[in-house]
Amino acid sequence: AEDRQQWLDITWRQSATTVARMQAALAKESLYPGDRVAIMLRNCPQWVQFEQAALGLGLVVVPLYTNDRTDNISYVLQDAGVKVLLIEGAEQLQELESISSQMEGLVRLLSIKPCKEYNRFTNLMTVTEWLDNIPAEVDVSHLQAKDGLSDDLATIVYTSGTTGRPKGVMLSHWNILTNAYAGGIKALPAYKEDTFLSFLPLSHSLERTCGYYIPMMAGSTVAFARSVQDLAEDLLTIRPTVLISVPRIYERIYNKITLQLEQKSPFARNLFLKAVDVGWQRFKNPKQSHLAWPLLKTLVAKKVMAKLGGRLRLAVCGGAPLSPSVAKTFIGLGLNLIQGYGLTET
Repeated sequence: AEDRQQWLDITWRQSATTVARMQAALAKESLYPGDRVAIMLRNCPQWVQFEQAALGLGLVVVPLYTNDRTDNISYVLQDAGVKVLLIEGAEQLQELESISSQMEGLVRLLSIKPCKEYNRFTNLMTVTEWLDNIPAEVDVSHLQAKDGLSDDLATIVYTSGTTGRPKGVMLSHWNILTNAYAGGIKALPAYKEDTFLSFLPLSHSLERTCGYYIPMMAGSTVAFARSVQDLAEDLLTIRPTVLISVPRIYERIYNKITLQLEQKSPFARNLFLKAVDVGWQRFKNPKQSHLAWPLLKTLVAKKVMAKLGGRLRLAVCGGAPLSPSVAKTFIGLGLNLIQGYGLTET
């Protein structure tokens, strides 16, 4: 959501036009295949569009964490030799001021929001200004998928730097496409009818693969959540069919349910525990008959699933281990919860 007051719909065709315009603007920056460009944005349509424009020109994309330490950002920009950096606005520029002397290798600094007060960055432009001389309607036919997979470098994903300096993991187009195809098309298919709610950072490979490349391959819809704080409301508004998350989100919901149960009658608590238990038995032995389940589903499970939007057919949890008690509760209540294991380095 670009505007906190309303959700905006963007079609894949409209995105393709923006990608083609961005590609034309990038082509004017005297960049060559293999040159590095970086993205330091929260999840939004421009993240996807800018990356697609860059990848189509053979440029190498370097995602940056929006909440990273300034010294790490400085190191990555210099280590990768970044030529173009896309940021959100004044908040990021304020952070970058202290390392402006180390950003002299940048050909272009792009901001989504206006930042007139930061005119000390001579190469700074808003994306709107940058695209000003590019026609609103451009030919997108060259963006069609090409046969064959490329071993060319597509992205460098830097580790968080918790064990010394960040280390850049080099991934090819082939790495990304085969991984996304194996996971999201063959193993657990995504469909055109699916709606993903994207809130984990796109700078992480889990969200980038499962919440961006896979739905793009399938032609699904992706909704960009406003923030983690607004997630509960966004789940009810968007009603996603697929959710990619980390344990703390499921743990937060689990803890809330536990607190609410403590205030209810012993009968209500027992009914909840019975629903989880019968649901867990159904999960372990799907061929067996479980006569109590239809009633327990109506009285308990559906009410909990409604808090997640009521349409989830698949939930992925990755990034860290999910505790067995939390997993058992959600699976018992009928959530098709699977553990995602990525590891960028592989």
